[in-house]
Amino acid sequence: MICVSIQNKTFDEICALLDAGGIEMAEIRLDRCPLSDGEIGELFASTDIPLIATCRIAEASLAKAEMLLLKAIDAGAAYADLEIEAPPQTGKRIRHACNEAGAVLIRSWHDFEGTPSMEVLEEVAARCRRFGGEIVKIVTTARSGEDIERVLSFAGADTVAFCMGEAGRESRLECLRKGSPFSYAALTAEEATAPGQWTLEEMAKKIYGGTSLPLRPEASVAMPSSKSFAQRAIIAAALAEGTSRLSGYTPCGDNESAIAVARAIGATVRREDRDLVVDGIAAEPGSISLGTLHTGESGFLTRMMIPILSVIDSSEVFVTGEKTLLNRPLAGAHDIMASFGVRLRPGNATAMNRKTDCCVPLTVCGPLVPGKADLDGKDGSQLISGLLSALPLCQDRSTVYVHQPRSIPYMFITVDVLQHFGIRIGSEMEGGEEFMETRDWGLCDAVSFKIKGGQRYKAADFRIEGDWSSAANFLVAGAVFGEVWVEDLDTASLQADLSILDILRDAGASISQLGEGDTAGALHVQKAPLRAFETDLNNCPDLFPIVAVLAAFCEGTSRILGAGRLAHKETDRAAAIVGMLTRMGVRARVEEDLMTIEGLSLSRRLLTGRLLHGGEYTSSRDHRMVMALKVASLGADSPVLIDDTACVEKSYPGFMEDWKLLDKR
Repeated sequence: MICVSIQNKTFDEICALLDAGGIEMAEIRLDRCPLSDGEIGELFASTDIPLIATCRIAEASLAKAEMLLLKAIDAGAAYADLEIEAPPQTGKRIRHACNEAGAVLIRSWHDFEGTPSMEVLEEVAARCRRFGGEIVKIVTTARSGEDIERVLSFAGADTVAFCMGEAGRESRLECLRKGSPFSYAALTAEEATAPGQWTLEEMAKKIYGGTSLPLRPEASVAMPSSKSFAQRAIIAAALAEGTSRLSGYTPCGDNESAIAVARAIGATVRREDRDLVVDGIAAEPGSISLGTLHTGESGFLTRMMIPILSVIDSSEVFVTGEKTLLNRPLAGAHDIMASFGVRLRPGNATAMNRKTDCCVPLTVCGPLVPGKADLDGKDGSQLISGLLSALPLCQDRSTVYVHQPRSIPYMFITVDVLQHFGIRIGSEMEGGEEFMETRDWGLCDAVSFKIKGGQRYKAADFRIEGDWSSAANFLVAGAVFGEVWVEDLDTASLQADLSILDILRDAGASISQLGEGDTAGALHVQKAPLRAFETDLNNCPDLFPIVAVLAAFCEGTSRILGAGRLAHKETDRAAAIVGMLTRMGVRARVEEDLMTIEGLSLSRRLLTGRLLHGGEYTSSRDHRMVMALKVASLGADSPVLIDDTACVEKSYPGFMEDWKLLDKR
């Protein structure tokens, strides 16, 4: 990225420059800009453009430099640049402030006279890291090509290294080719902060070829309703006594399948703008007799309804589906349902040939017998969500103990929705000392649910929140390629895919939200220097395709756990992701549960001609792959043609139209 050095400007002049557009990152020279304490606070708090707070000790007293840097860090500076010559106590205080505020500490060293030996440079780099530098900055004055070569050997994902002077001019661009997170440019030639500095216009033309980034920054995209919440709420309303109103609904294939199921079991459902009005059936054990139920292409809906049918239907039920669902094994379903006395009888030869897993079509042979069961959660949460929905209707109490839990947030979405419809379920999570301190889902060893019998669903008014799974694609696009505004999201959501915010922050993206609390508005993500990250997606496997695309544009090697969860999605998603990235020229591999991706920054890809390869790609009839491919196409060297985009109807029918709002190519 290009970091513009801003000096000798007033507060109003700096704000006007940042608001005008065209600056993707800026260094604010606090030692050279006449800013009051209040102006420093407002400046660093009021923009999502990544700002570096810099105050050279040589141009301000040590006490003043420390004070100005601390004020900028506290106000929200993304980076703070402290020279390695600063006394250890100053460095300790600045480092602590950065840790508290989430700012990245740059430890810098400059030689305005020449370039020392390799041994001296190595010692400088080691000192910068030893004293807290998350990014090391080494800048010398070049006298020869050998000087430049020595300095550039340090350039990389965590080091900005280049030479001053006309001889070193090209090194400012070369460090980006070698993976440095950013390099510095001046607004104009007259405002250069050091000899040999490029202007913003010159460097942008060299990197971007005179073209702008491919996103339309003024566009704002409203997210569809979360199908995780919508499907659960529709079924709960259908089981309830009375009339429920579900607001914020948007249709998609899986949601419409849930409506069809609700109607099939006897509920009436009608649309009123973005509301669903549902007259429920006041479900009780054995209160209906269906014979057959079609669940569309929704794996979740199928798994949720199996336990429910085994309670409310007085006879056996033949469950059918369509498209990819027919080839997706319901892993662990036989054993889980057998724990509560229910048999699943295969309905065709393919299913009968499976030794451990069943698949649709199948026959559900109840009734569900309440009691205690210790279940293996390694195959996910969906069938457990069905049990949580069904067991309260039984006469007696039940306890569901889940060890090795996966997709834990989805279980608690179920508990949350059920609570709105009058069902009470007690829960307790277990884990080691680290889990008890952090309450991190990923460290949870087991979950226990206590379920009172004899409960009945009651009608409710329920607001369906926006979908984080869909939003993740737009947020990643903004973080890599420019900026984006996304509306209708709840940042306090139980949705597992809210984790995309933590992943983006770990990768270095700039994120903010308008307003606070109940008035919180659109979420804004701004392009920033992106670095490799490590994350565990066992609890949010739907994020895998788009997080893999993000990793392809993060400098360094990213490691993503949870690949083992992907084999039985709409496709073998892990194989599809690795195949897509490999064809695009990205090194990616899967070893057991770990996916490893070697990424390059967008600037480095542009400067080295290593953009992703365009061409013809398959979606594998997977809606998540379509969305990820569209985001990846923004960084491709030619158009990316997808064989089947219609499959996005499953979760986000309006995706292609919404994408056009953002993509200005």
